[in-house]
Amino acid sequence: MPENDAPTTNRRLRRLSRLLTRLVRSRTYPVVLAILLVLTLSSFGVLLFEQKTNTSFQSLGDAVWWTVVTAATVGYGDKVPVTTGGRLVGVLVMVFGVGLVGMVTGRIASWLVEWQIKEGSGLSTQKKTKGHFIICGWKQEMSRIVKDILTVNPDFSDEDIVLVSLVEPAKVENLRGDPELQNVRFVRGDYVDETVLHRANIKQAARVLILADTSTQASAQEIDARAVMAVLTIKSLSKYIYTCVELIDSKFKRYLENVHCDEILLSREHNRILLANAASASGISHVVHELIDVEKGSLVTRRVPGRFVGDTFDNLSTYFREVDKSILIGILENTGNIFRRKREALREAQKTPDVARLVANLQAVKELRGNQPVFNPGPDYVIKLNSRAILIRS
Repeated sequence: MPENDAPTTNRRLRRLSRLLTRLVRSRTYPVVLAILLVLTLSSFGVLLFEQKTNTSFQSLGDAVWWTVVTAATVGYGDKVPVTTGGRLVGVLVMVFGVGLVGMVTGRIASWLVEWQIKEGSGLSTQKKTKGHFIICGWKQEMSRIVKDILTVNPDFSDEDIVLVSLVEPAKVENLRGDPELQNVRFVRGDYVDETVLHRANIKQAARVLILADTSTQASAQEIDARAVMAVLTIKSLSKYIYTCVELIDSKFKRYLENVHCDEILLSREHNRILLANAASASGISHVVHELIDVEKGSLVTRRVPGRFVGDTFDNLSTYFREVDKSILIGILENTGNIFRRKREALREAQKTPDVARLVANLQAVKELRGNQPVFNPGPDYVIKLNSRAILIRS
């Protein structure tokens, strides 16, 4: 056996050992053992009595088939024992079969009820969920928030949404009462707790949104501090998850930038800016609302076709105007997970043999910021890798 295969084999053996140990310790073990014992004894018993006189029972496979059909009270009648001993075995199989079928269906029903209770109360573990969207926290308008998220993310369905919050399960059930959100998953717990995040299968998630949680009596500073703690915990578990955080106070922004948070929403600051513009009678608030309205989706970003990387802003603008009937107003640089972008930039920066140039490149990598918008950069602006087009759709 190759050396590389030995650790894999050992891991598989340990997993099998844990599975068998779990089965033995579980309440299912006696039921499984009873079923196997009845099937084995009955199959060999009817074969012993019938094999020499009954052409329907010529092999162990025939005996097992008859035993399963009889125990399940199906009774096809394709195989019938004719000897006294065989019929006695048949009576015993029928008697025990009724009890075994009842035990199996009871176990299945018990498992389903237990699973439903855990899922409803947020105690289940989302181990099989992958590429999902985790929302940490809770707001009064949660139903509308989740619907809007699904609207602007058509690649996600309600089954891909996992809510992580300390909110009462009854509120989540009310949210699930909406037919569009009935499959939303729920993990009850504190989203700054690493154990709770593991239950939400954080390592397999595609994106995480951390809301300014208003479901508690905490102050604005406490809410923002918890958001920073959550990002620190998430990034320690997986650096490549795209994280978006809603902050109330902008003074916490630099802490999130230091841990490479991908997107930061300053809700209070945005409201203040809109109020200031509304007070100036400029109409800007209406313009912004029209652009970012979820239903209309006038302001969007789109992936830049690969052939335009290294090309000019003017040529890309012409492409979107002719193909998509959209107006290109800017470029969003360094999109995606900022940790990946910095790692790629660092790899490129180290390729130069010039020490002075190397130092300058490393400084540029250090100052790199994700999702940087560049509006109206001019016709000769060169499109960079990992950029998205900022468009106004007609």
